[in-house]
Amino acid sequence: MSLSAPNSPCIGICNIGPAGWCVGCYRTLPEIAGWMRLDAAAQWTVIRACETRRAASARGATGSV
Repeated sequence: MSLSAPNSPCIGICNIGPAGWCVGCYRTLPEIAGWMRLDAAAQWTVIRACETRRAASARGATGSV
């Protein structure tokens, strides 16, 4: 059984913040630009990274995650 591709995490708030990722979806510019070329597994990896960044942002952490 193959992994289903996730929906794009974009929520239409497109602004790269000081930490280097979008303040809306928490993806980096390379992740945003390459999203459509990634396979499902790589997209899920990006989604997990976004969740980690979102949690770090909620805690007030800065820097690259």
